[in-house]
Amino acid sequence: MTHFDIAARHLANLYNKSFGGKESGRFRIASKQVKELLGKKRLYADDIEQLSRAVLEQGYIVVDMDSFFVLLSAKTFVNYRRLSGEALATEMAAQNQKP
Repeated sequence: MTHFDIAARHLANLYNKSFGGKESGRFRIASKQVKELLGKKRLYADDIEQLSRAVLEQGYIVVDMDSFFVLLSAKTFVNYRRLSGEALATEMAAQNQKP
């Protein structure tokens, strides 16, 4: 198990813990805290990618917001409306007609 897997488990566990006035759920975590969690002085794109993959394996999604990260449940997105091919084609055609 890599340190990214361990960090992902910690984040998944935190998602289900009560803090910040909420019983559980999405939260933001400072970049400084992510560095601490990973035991790193700097975060590189590869670090964020590996953490994101490990978190996804736990059923969550990490969003990089530059100075902080957000952790969301992947289940959140299951019921989002789906974009139809027709809607996309209509949008693209409308944009191509504008000067």
